[in-house]
Amino acid sequence: MPVLKTEGLTKVFGGLTAVLKCNIEINRGELIGLIGPNGAGKTTLFNLLTGITLPTSGTVELEGKKIQGLRPHVICKNGIARTFQNIRLFKDLTVLDNVKIAMNQHVKYGLHSAFFHNRAYRRTEAEIIEKAGDLLNIFNLYEKRDELAKNLPYGEQRQLEIARALATDPILLLLDEPAAGMNPVETAELTELITKIRRDYDLSILLIEHDMSLVMSICERIYVLDYGVVIAEGIPEEIKSNKRVIEAYLGEEVENA
Repeated sequence: MPVLKTEGLTKVFGGLTAVLKCNIEINRGELIGLIGPNGAGKTTLFNLLTGITLPTSGTVELEGKKIQGLRPHVICKNGIARTFQNIRLFKDLTVLDNVKIAMNQHVKYGLHSAFFHNRAYRRTEAEIIEKAGDLLNIFNLYEKRDELAKNLPYGEQRQLEIARALATDPILLLLDEPAAGMNPVETAELTELITKIRRDYDLSILLIEHDMSLVMSICERIYVLDYGVVIAEGIPEEIKSNKRVIEAYLGEEVENA
């Protein structure tokens, strides 16, 4: 059973079709790329998968369970986490608190325990702080756990957003242009980090990215969107040589990827 499967997924905004009859499958542990020109519908597809946008038609299945139409927080609790093209951290909260907030859905104590700070509250909070610290260690952010998120360098803010997504215990992680705005050194570090968290957390990952060297080096399969339609799917070598993909998106980039 695929971790994620869409059938006929379509989104129409007024007279504009952003995504048309999109069929994709992601298996357990796969790292899949999603590429295409600006305006191709990639982020709209992410929004459909995470409940931010409701589909006009079609289905989304997560481990065989239909999830289209569910609220975003319910979909997150079922196992899909994401980052955003534009960083959306709680910039005036600490690095640690940004990660702790993501674990809220797993908190089992009630208002009474939170108010009186009883044993259940103290035990749960200690577990959350420990888990958040472990995540920050992976991203080399533990020493900055008490800094405000807005004071981190750009590349570390990107990493913190991924750490926060992982804190929800996903089975599928959606990364929306994680290398955007990064320099080559930061991009290389990010590439290693994505590979590591996929292995260590046994995750499936769907990655939107315009950096073709990153996509071609780590993705096992790639879907290509153009005007909301999947025009190609295959391993990197097949995508590189696909004439339709070259004409629609890759152009000369394919020679250097």
